[in-house]
Amino acid sequence: MPFGKVTWQKVGRVTEPGRYMFTFGFVTITAEDLAIWQQFPEASFALVKLPSVDIEDEYRLGAFDPGGGRDRSSSGEE
Repeated sequence: MPFGKVTWQKVGRVTEPGRYMFTFGFVTITAEDLAIWQQFPEASFALVKLPSVDIEDEYRLGAFDPGGGRDRSSSGEE
């Protein structure tokens, strides 16, 4: 079952790695995830469901798309 993508804005622009309450469970955000968002603020990550023994759903961030602004040079902006 696909869970869509998540942006930095959707997780409240968190600034520290950790486990955060999300819309339908918890998402773990690593220092590496935050480094990507700092470099690409518009990036979106795929949510990956983790096998869990808890009642709440647990997710981590998977592959990312750097988002808009990737093709600025082709629009004539530098």
